Amino acid sequence: MKKVLLASLLALSMSNVAFADDIVDSAIADKTLTTLVTALKAAGLVDTLKGDGPFTVFAPNDAAFAKLPKDKLEALLKDKEALTKLLTYHVVAGKISAADVQAGKIKTVEGHDLSLSVTDGVKVNGIAVIGGGDIKADNGEIHVIDTVLTQGTESKKKVSKKK
Repeated sequence: MKKVLLASLLALSMSNVAFADDIVDSAIADKTLTTLVTALKAAGLVDTLKGDGPFTVFAPNDAAFAKLPKDKLEALLKDKEALTKLLTYHVVAGKISAADVQAGKIKTVEGHDLSLSVTDGVKVNGIAVIGGGDIKADNGEIHVIDTVLTQGTESKKKVSKKK
């Protein structure tokens, strides 16, 4: 009887245990991030983003990648160095939930800053809207964005307004 009770208690306690996925597995599970997952594999960043972290990834969805000219995207997927630079520009060391986003600059793993704003919703570099809330992972957070970020995007936008 004691063995049955012990086994029942063990099974009950295991049913309440939640196993979170890492950043990569969480991106794979989100069916709007298939191009990002392909790019992470091509850049050799899968093991890094499966690591301890924590990381915050501003993850361009498939629609964001679809805005890029097809030939540019294909060339990027073949250029590991350029692809790595682009993708690490979307990653920040540390965990930032949507509720914790504050206006200001934040350094990316790539080494340059992203500009976050919280006026009229949360935006990255003034253009990419964070949508869908947080995708939590055991080693960080993913925020889905609607634009592939490139260095200088914000400054180009400001220059074009002055003309």
